[in-house]
Amino acid sequence: MGRFAADLAAHGGDPAKVTDTSSDMSTAFISGISQYLPNARMTFDRYHLAAKLSEAVDAVRRAEVGTRPELKHTRWLWLKNHANLSATQRRELHHLMRPSAQLATARALRWRQDFQAFYDQDPSYAPEYLRRWCSGAKRCRLQPIKDFVALVESHWEGIIAWHAHHLSNGLLEGINSLVQAAKARARGYRSKTKMITIIYLIAAKLHLPTLSSPTPAYMTSR
Repeated sequence: MGRFAADLAAHGGDPAKVTDTSSDMSTAFISGISQYLPNARMTFDRYHLAAKLSEAVDAVRRAEVGTRPELKHTRWLWLKNHANLSATQRRELHHLMRPSAQLATARALRWRQDFQAFYDQDPSYAPEYLRRWCSGAKRCRLQPIKDFVALVESHWEGIIAWHAHHLSNGLLEGINSLVQAAKARARGYRSKTKMITIIYLIAAKLHLPTLSSPTPAYMTSR
């Protein structure tokens, strides 16, 4: 973060004028933003929170699978977004979540779904919704979910701040996935210059010449 602030200043920017940031909840980011971007309000990325809560759901499943064999080979049923499940997977998940099954993993998934609804709330009601969610989740007798509640409460302001500007790391995460895929295809690059060139080509949406474009004069043969 210090290098970013220094580079920003070197290019005419002012770190003190940065008003908002989006990051995960790592102590390194929190400390760096506080130190080098003193006037920035931190927003904690909703997708990192979703990933943490999915880890909690999976921890419940792993603890339960020893006594509930029907949970074997069902990991992705619980971790995928419902919209991304196939029709067969949806039917299987619906069967596992029936009340008579009394699965702790099903209860954990419902807590995750209710948490995700926080982002659909009106900003004026969102803090109260989240308080109610935390209050109920503390009594759920599922330790991984209770641990997630502690994480939420210790990062409260940065989670609530999402409703101000809807900031997230989604765009950067998407670009990073393209870069990592390009690195894997090339088995790495010999220089930073080549890698930077590839990043511009795959992520900058440059308008490249096509075969139907006129041939530049400097490329014509004499």
